[in-house]
Amino acid sequence: LFVGRMISGITAASFSTANAYIADITPPEKRAQSFGLVGAAFGLGFVIGPAIGGIAGEIDPRLPFWIAAALCLVNAAYGYFVLPESLPPERRSPFDPRKANPVGSLGFLRQHGEVAWLACVSVIFNTAFWVIPTTSVLYAGYRYGWTEGDVGVMLAVIGICNIVVQMVLVKPAVKLFGEPLALRVGLGSAIVGMVIYGLAPSGWIFLIGIVFQSMAGIMGPSLQALMTRRVGTNEQGKLQGALASAIGIAGMIGPILFSQVYAWAISEGAHLHVPGAAFLVAALLNLIALGVAWLATRGERPIADGPP
Repeated sequence: LFVGRMISGITAASFSTANAYIADITPPEKRAQSFGLVGAAFGLGFVIGPAIGGIAGEIDPRLPFWIAAALCLVNAAYGYFVLPESLPPERRSPFDPRKANPVGSLGFLRQHGEVAWLACVSVIFNTAFWVIPTTSVLYAGYRYGWTEGDVGVMLAVIGICNIVVQMVLVKPAVKLFGEPLALRVGLGSAIVGMVIYGLAPSGWIFLIGIVFQSMAGIMGPSLQALMTRRVGTNEQGKLQGALASAIGIAGMIGPILFSQVYAWAISEGAHLHVPGAAFLVAALLNLIALGVAWLATRGERPIADGPP
């Protein structure tokens, strides 16, 4: 199981490649809404996937893995046989094995200071987001007495809200605010959502926090659009690879940080019994990300809409 998970992690470049592809084929003024559609697709999978896995797991514990393998095969076949190449040969960068690794990818950010601070925003935000998969199930059971079924409903609500935000709200939000302000509004919503999670005295109020946390979905497409405009057309793949490496670091820090904060918060030795402390720490991280985002985008003007 460990070896399989390792292979899955090594080959988990689908999102980075998809985002680079979007940046290649979409004009700058349309990228935020296109990134939002990818986010909506992820939200749809977040709703459907657990349902399929739960039903298949009742039949045979191994069946969900076979279904997932079949879907990956279909995805790979579609990419290889159907999806056209996004760039003509003259616009493609040559492959460099020295950069085809996490350390080499991060070097791209060091060389491109114009996106480094925005990449920091992504890392901080993604670190904060790990509080949800790391502690939310334990927290909901400990504080609200939720069952596995209740948690399943919560995950479904998160997925549905994410779909609505990414498909319906990203485009008008970016049009109304522009990417820099939409980025800040999204981070502000994430702060409110995390504070509600951490302080909610009942499960119903916790669910209200999902609405605000989902509104943070306008942040990701706006951030992606801002970063893709700051690098060349033949460097979009390198940018997405560097971001994936940076976010991978967040994936190592977040679970360790929030599991320890949660364990300390409910321990007998804690000076203050605050079960939601991990969410409050996540809110603080998002506040830091908001400050960095403001510094990185102040004075930047939103670009005008191009032709439809």
